[in-house]
Amino acid sequence: MDKFSQVGNQEIAAIEELYQSFLADPASVDPSWKNFFDGFEFARKNFPARTSSKTAQSETIDKEFAILNLIHGYRQRGHLFTRTNPVRSRRKYSPTLDIENFGLSKSDLETVFQAGNSIGIGPAKLKDIIAHLEETYCASIGVEYVYMRNPEVVQWLQTRMESTKNSQEFTDEMRRHIYDHLKSAVGFENYIHKKFVGAKRFSLEGAEALIPALDAVIEHGAELGISEFVLGMAHRGRLNVLANIMKKPYELIFKEFYGTDYDEENWIGDVKYHLGYENEFETDKGRKVKLSLMPNPSHLETVSPLVQGMARSRIDSRYDGDYSKVSPIVIHGDAAIATQGVVYEVIQMSQLNGYKTGGTIHLVINNQVGFTTNYLDARSSTYCTDIAKVTRSPVFHVNGDDVEAIVYTIKLAMEFRQRYHIDVFVDILCYRKYGHNEGDEPRFTQPLLYKAIEQHKNPRDIYAEKLDAKGILSLAEARKLNTAFDHYLEGKYLESEKIEKVKIRRFLNSEYKNFENPIKSDLFRKINTSVSKDRLIAIAEKINTLPADKKFFKKIDRIVEDRRMMIHDNRLDWAMAELLAYGSLLTEGFPVRLSGQDCERGTFAHRHAAFVVEDTDDKYFPLKNISPGQAPFHVYNSPLSEYGVMGFEYGYALAQPNGLTIWEAQFGDFANVAQVIIDQYITSASEKWGMMNGIVLFLPHGYEGQGPEHSSARIERYLTLTADNNMVVAVPTTPANMFHLLRRHMHWNMRLPLVVFTPKSLLRHPMVTSPLEDLSDGHFQEVILDKLAKPENVKKLVFTFGRLYYDLHKRQAEEGITNISICRIEQLFPFPVAQIEKIIAAHPNVEKIYWAQDEPANMGAWAHVRRMMPHVPFDLVSRAASASPAGGLLSLHNKRLKKIIDTIFAERITAQAH
Repeated sequence: MDKFSQVGNQEIAAIEELYQSFLADPASVDPSWKNFFDGFEFARKNFPARTSSKTAQSETIDKEFAILNLIHGYRQRGHLFTRTNPVRSRRKYSPTLDIENFGLSKSDLETVFQAGNSIGIGPAKLKDIIAHLEETYCASIGVEYVYMRNPEVVQWLQTRMESTKNSQEFTDEMRRHIYDHLKSAVGFENYIHKKFVGAKRFSLEGAEALIPALDAVIEHGAELGISEFVLGMAHRGRLNVLANIMKKPYELIFKEFYGTDYDEENWIGDVKYHLGYENEFETDKGRKVKLSLMPNPSHLETVSPLVQGMARSRIDSRYDGDYSKVSPIVIHGDAAIATQGVVYEVIQMSQLNGYKTGGTIHLVINNQVGFTTNYLDARSSTYCTDIAKVTRSPVFHVNGDDVEAIVYTIKLAMEFRQRYHIDVFVDILCYRKYGHNEGDEPRFTQPLLYKAIEQHKNPRDIYAEKLDAKGILSLAEARKLNTAFDHYLEGKYLESEKIEKVKIRRFLNSEYKNFENPIKSDLFRKINTSVSKDRLIAIAEKINTLPADKKFFKKIDRIVEDRRMMIHDNRLDWAMAELLAYGSLLTEGFPVRLSGQDCERGTFAHRHAAFVVEDTDDKYFPLKNISPGQAPFHVYNSPLSEYGVMGFEYGYALAQPNGLTIWEAQFGDFANVAQVIIDQYITSASEKWGMMNGIVLFLPHGYEGQGPEHSSARIERYLTLTADNNMVVAVPTTPANMFHLLRRHMHWNMRLPLVVFTPKSLLRHPMVTSPLEDLSDGHFQEVILDKLAKPENVKKLVFTFGRLYYDLHKRQAEEGITNISICRIEQLFPFPVAQIEKIIAAHPNVEKIYWAQDEPANMGAWAHVRRMMPHVPFDLVSRAASASPAGGLLSLHNKRLKKIIDTIFAERITAQAH
């Protein structure tokens, strides 16, 4: 690039050499140089003698090339010299675009140059070429795009931008329409500010042009074929978007400012600027669209992966994979988009087969300040949107006071998205009228900025003056419209006073209207999850058959043959039972989606849901070939991300309650990285926003001497978050119980998250098998009783969970111990209190009741058990309390495990193994 950047000052012979290189390999050169070489081709044809001879150079030709280089300079760096900041002077960059830096001078301004052809204005004076470039690239809009590698994409954007003047896009009617939205946006904020003095609302003031921008992108997107928009945003401006875009009734919003109770029981609720909403509209041109604004916590950018997941779910389930029918829109803050890691994760997912959504419209409300932090202290990059360069997505920087420029840009962005299915970023340079919230004093930290903001007119009034100057709308007429809207809002406030309690509409209410509310349901009600033996065998035959016309690695043939023998010998391992659960659900019409790091094969090479065809990258998925009318099956190896991918799958599951959606961790503790999704959505969304969601988490867990990081999935954390039937936490220990657990999850007439602590070594443990009869009969067992000991002989009753059971059972069986009964708790929440009490009552001669766990005393399920059953005198047997989940040496691990087992089976009972 350095070689080309000086091309305007090189000799013609050298340019000829470079041009020939370009002809030989165009891909080796930045596509934005294509116009440069188009101009060079013009010069070669019209001045052949001069372009082929170093000694016969023409000053005119040199200047043509200099102007072509100037044009490229504007395309490449014009965004650095724009008038996009409404309240601050821009930082200075060098070298500038002054013509002297390109070998030109003021005496050239009146000369006509052929280089004007390359920007679509024909031969033109240099001053006119510069004026056109200034208007295109350095006025209210700056654009970064020349780093994109596809010449067609670059050329399309170039042509659209350079051949159209923003002002030509708008009729008088359209301008009145824009003003109407600004009137609503500004008027709404002003009314709340007066009516609810000092109330926290995170106003949109300073960025009200977002409202006409969203209206434009929805209207234009609908014309381009979009049926649904899925929106995500933080709290800044959310109430305005809810009112003026989502059309949530004003009176309901006003009631949320002063209401004292909700109209529904068991509703804890959330602050008004976190709530979601959905609605269906008819656009101005009569097209029906659905809008969904997802609920969002205060954790900035957390909603971004959920938006992608929900959009992809809609694309898959409703539109047969057509990306042009659904568009995600994510509204960011400048401080958050620049630094929150989940933004990077989501952008890296945007072009992957399992996660792409056909391009997202990213809108940035660029307040130029974080909570109190100046933008210069908030990032190292030039722009907050530099993350866009990861996927070479175009970025538009727009002056937030120039509403027409914003509307023009957002429409162009939507056209680009629909044409190329690539993310687009629109950075709206604006300001925040007040502090972080309305009670915050920004002058403590930003005195100069807020002095400028205090004297600055709002976008509505700025636009009113523009329309008045054009004779479209007088200032008097504008004031009349503003006053009328203020009176309208006062009427809505009076209506709010008649509302007795705060009303919150459940998100995706129509999708979940036929499901029971889990809070009020009996989660111990037995559900028939059995599948006939003949059907299981038929499904297994499909799973265990490879296509004859494809060649596979020999070990794959052996895996399939081993699975055939399992069916023959009637001893199913974990993987076989899991695959049969998926296969049976697929034949019953339930779509299945499994996503996570290495989940196609499985971290521990147990699943093999996909087989790679030998000497190719093609894959064969047995579960996609169970029966002609089956539901879709998808399994995707995810990128090395937890936060982004778990959030995506939560959004996917949310929009498809009839599907089994699973996120699998490579190791259970890797879910720590996605703790925000777990805390803010999976465990609490039902009480905050009334949302149901059937997402399943597979978290490999087990103490097997592999060190602190890969032993514990942190069971205690999930159990701490349990209440009011908000989720199911299970630790199945048999293939059959795993089979029934997954099937129960889908056959329940409710949807709530399921957290499964899955095994590691037990995947191939010789004792961990199930006969087909255990799948064809029965149901999920929350507790599995000891089959060796007779109740009347039992002196010690042991309750445990997970893989520790098999260590205890091995000692019990080896030593023929019959006075100790070992019961497995397969479901930790909802905790099977009644079943445990019944078991204790059935053992009349018990002297000791133990809770045994592999985890340290301060981890695992112990605290949860005491909270659930404080009246039972459990003695704990576990590893000693520890800050780290597990030790690093296998020998010490084994010693501590032996002490747990010895304590259980010792004649003299000790409360805890240290």
